[in-house]
Amino acid sequence: MQLSRYLKHLDTVIAAIIGFYVIHLFTAYSGVGISPDSIMYASTATNIQAHWSLMTFNQTPLVFFPVFYPAFLALIQFITQVDPFTAGSVINSSLFAAVILITGWMLAKFITRSRIYKWLILIAIILSPALIQIYSFLWSETLFILLVMLFILNYHHYLQKQTTGRLLIIALVAALACITRYAGITLIGTGALMLLLDAKLPTSKKIKHIVIFCILSISLLIANLAYNRIHAGLSTGTREPSITPLSQNMYYVGTVLNDWGALGDFADHYAIPLTAFVLLALIGILVFKAVKGKINSYENIIIAYTLVYGLFIILIATFSRFEQLNSRLLSPMFIPLIISCTSWVPDVLQKMKGRAKFVLSGIAILGMLAFEYFTLQVDLDLYDAEVDYGVPGYSDDSWNTSNFIKYLRTNKHIFKEGEPVYSNANEAVYFFTGMSAKLVPHHFFKKPIEDFFKEKHYYYIWFKVFDNGKELLNIDDIQKVEKLNLIQKFPDGAVYEYTGEKLNQ
Repeated sequence: MQLSRYLKHLDTVIAAIIGFYVIHLFTAYSGVGISPDSIMYASTATNIQAHWSLMTFNQTPLVFFPVFYPAFLALIQFITQVDPFTAGSVINSSLFAAVILITGWMLAKFITRSRIYKWLILIAIILSPALIQIYSFLWSETLFILLVMLFILNYHHYLQKQTTGRLLIIALVAALACITRYAGITLIGTGALMLLLDAKLPTSKKIKHIVIFCILSISLLIANLAYNRIHAGLSTGTREPSITPLSQNMYYVGTVLNDWGALGDFADHYAIPLTAFVLLALIGILVFKAVKGKINSYENIIIAYTLVYGLFIILIATFSRFEQLNSRLLSPMFIPLIISCTSWVPDVLQKMKGRAKFVLSGIAILGMLAFEYFTLQVDLDLYDAEVDYGVPGYSDDSWNTSNFIKYLRTNKHIFKEGEPVYSNANEAVYFFTGMSAKLVPHHFFKKPIEDFFKEKHYYYIWFKVFDNGKELLNIDDIQKVEKLNLIQKFPDGAVYEYTGEKLNQ
């Protein structure tokens, strides 16, 4: 009996193995993708493992990102004695496989259990270009998505017997998510919303559980923010006000949804209505289920999370400035969204009779297979590029074969000890040379710019690809004020030295 219980999940195990292999394939050429964020995470992990220190590569406290993902990498580094850059491919493949395992387990326990529906969703997850991109990079979303699925799994477990012990488990998962990505507070919102809508929970117990859940879920984040404030003077790093209004952020979300749905560029004209429709539909479903007293199911937990995350990411982008809303930032809602948009189909088909049931089932299956065919084409195009050049980022061939990078690696002696080194990509300097460099100031912050121009002597490592002039002080801005002496120049970068000569003197 126990054997048959586990054999019915054999298809999920097979899907997880395939998912593991897919990420392995995409990262096989040059390892996991490395971005500036990746270097922040990995360098902090190395400092945690070696010195129990929450310092980044430039010897400043980690404040822009929460602590748990670097701590997770540090634990793996401590156990394996392999640095995250090297181990990243296996770590991400394992995390992706774990996400597929948990999702498959949950799909098998939906109200209407359909093996075909389960297979189609698992295939969509495995083939998702959005998720393949995430799990090809050393990014905190890889762990965060797993925590989201663990939260949904454990919240459903809590619904079976609403004890304080089970509540503590979901609070712990939410707390860890909050210190993995600040967006983890969406799990607190999801849990509080589900508790609030639960008509079967007595009012006194509901209030008690909401209070316990919210306090415990936010506790680790408060501790993390307090640590940041004490050691760096800032809770979440320097944050600029948003420059994108609500309507524009809704448009960006809609274009990502169009991209995920393989709808083509023409659909971007309807991006804002699409975003509004999806959010309103999710609200309508939750309200309807709450009124009917049928809120307690996997499907509705997933819908609640999708709604809370979608609203959060749009609103936070409207008030705080960061990169344009894109597939990476929205990726934690990909699996919940695809389930939210399709979970009703098996329910409807089960209630149908006769020929109509088979006809509509066939149409639904063909529609899903068509969607997966188009995503497969995107995957194949992406693989063709990455199999020859590597995952885009610091680990691809544009960097690995760069003569500028080779020069920096072999000529570190040109930088006099004790003299400051600046760069418009200080994480690249650290990644390729191991040297510590300061980042040139942002245009938005005037005091750091004033301090920069007070320097009497420094070296400047300039990367052409990052000199866009939109965020950081660029080389033209510097050369309007100070004379930079060229040490060595390449097509993709150069090294300069400043010896104190101002152009207006």
